[in-house]
Amino acid sequence: MSWEPTLAHYLILSAAVFTIGMVGVLVRRNAIILFMSIELMLNSVNLSFIAFARYRVDLDGHIFAFFIMAVAAAEAAVALAIVLHVFRHKRGIEVDEMQELKH
Repeated sequence: MSWEPTLAHYLILSAAVFTIGMVGVLVRRNAIILFMSIELMLNSVNLSFIAFARYRVDLDGHIFAFFIMAVAAAEAAVALAIVLHVFRHKRGIEVDEMQELKH
């Protein structure tokens, strides 16, 4: 007897991961944790797209997930550059202290 997860299982997992990411964005003030939480939210959306694509037996969800992964990679690169720049000048990466990026 084998058990196979249903669409509802994937969506519940996706909602849980999205909620964890959203709580991380709203509660934490560290820039690294903030970007990790955004990545969690993007990955939960990817999970939903892939689950719906599997349920509907088409490739649309896979294509959307691929583009989201590309955007997430670009976002991570830009975010890391911004965090390194701010850390060099402010010696901290707290979001509340980053009101301005002027020199």
